[in-house]
Amino acid sequence: MLLLESYVLIPIAVSVIAIIIVVLVIKGRKNSKSNSKLEKARATDRNALIKEANRRLTQNPKDPAALLYLAELHYQEKNYEKSFKLFDILLELCATDPDLDEFDITIKHAMSAVHIKQYKAAYKSFMLARATNSELFIINYHLGFIEYLRKNYEKAAAFLSQARNQKSDDILTFKYLGLSLYKMNRFNDAADAIRKALELDPDNKELTFALGECLYNLGQTDAALKMFASLRADIRYGAHACIYSGTISSKFRNYDQAAMYFELGLKTPGLKREMILELKYRLANTYIKADKISSAIPQLEDIVAKDQNYKDAMSLLKRFGELDTNLNLKIFLMGDSGRFISMGRKLISVQFPKTRIKVLDVSAQQSDYVDMTVDVSSSKWEDVIIFRFIRTSGQVGELIVRDLYGKIKETKAGRGICLSAGSFSEGAKEFVEARLIDLIEKKELVKLLTEIESSK
Repeated sequence: MLLLESYVLIPIAVSVIAIIIVVLVIKGRKNSKSNSKLEKARATDRNALIKEANRRLTQNPKDPAALLYLAELHYQEKNYEKSFKLFDILLELCATDPDLDEFDITIKHAMSAVHIKQYKAAYKSFMLARATNSELFIINYHLGFIEYLRKNYEKAAAFLSQARNQKSDDILTFKYLGLSLYKMNRFNDAADAIRKALELDPDNKELTFALGECLYNLGQTDAALKMFASLRADIRYGAHACIYSGTISSKFRNYDQAAMYFELGLKTPGLKREMILELKYRLANTYIKADKISSAIPQLEDIVAKDQNYKDAMSLLKRFGELDTNLNLKIFLMGDSGRFISMGRKLISVQFPKTRIKVLDVSAQQSDYVDMTVDVSSSKWEDVIIFRFIRTSGQVGELIVRDLYGKIKETKAGRGICLSAGSFSEGAKEFVEARLIDLIEKKELVKLLTEIESSK
């Protein structure tokens, strides 16, 4: 009677734990006959359970009942490091002890492994459990999650799709299914899965950003901008959201808005060096596209100061740094159609001074180059010349020179002159050696542009 009264004084929480352990251990052993001392330990507190189990393990380190008591106790108390080790031993004993519930032990071994990020062991145990029951949500979800971590996205999607069919309201299933599909470039399916996850957790910023990426890749730019709009001030996703927002705006030539987004991204606290460089690089290119070279130069200078080899920042700085001080070269490379054609006329005039120049035809090949067919005459000679002004600072190959030669023959012009702010390849130079075509590279072009400036 006195013994029973002392039991009543045990805290309720401890009693509940003891009862849970008892139930789980009974579940873990199928039709086992319990030792009388363990039976008594079941009815007492946590410390008594541990003491009796450890006493048995001292006598027999592989005592199944004692190991199971401790494994279940640690598992319920979320001490997964210890439960993992104990369930690991129990898995070995399952082969020789038919009273152990191998499936239950395998699942808990796998779950313990997941919690301590021992994913290789978890995967192995989940696969063993799946051989017994392939329709259990907990198995398919975790196998899919581990495959996602391994970047085996196709396998991950297969497991997670099955998990989704077994449980249609689990946010993590939809999340990792959506992300796996996204990594496979299946943007439509990915967007559907991520939308479902957002229905369950509408304030999840990671999912919001992922959906924005999917919509961006699907070309649904307006919808993507709405996703990114709510993230631009976020510390974790803000800079990335600003990059996407700025890129979208730049594609639609909204350069002022694009620059605003990139500048906003640069204000994000705690930015990593790589992100700062990327934002500055995109901002500089946006300024260049907006014909704001003087604003682009400081950004490029800052990039080069931090990393001389970052993308083509160095070459951009050299090229546009020169353009910033040479207006005529800037017009040649970047000016609008009207200003560029006017520049072409001036170049012809300085090449052939004291002549009468009559433009017969002007044709443009998109923004790559402009051809001007001109009748040039003086008191001593007259000729029809085709001038090809190539708007590049890179190397011009043989193909574009061959095309000019074909046009000269077709129009029966006397000769051709090809001008570029870059250089010509060896193949191009060899091609014109025996033909009436002159090649003018950057160095000579800059001299001609300087003559235009001095003749004003």
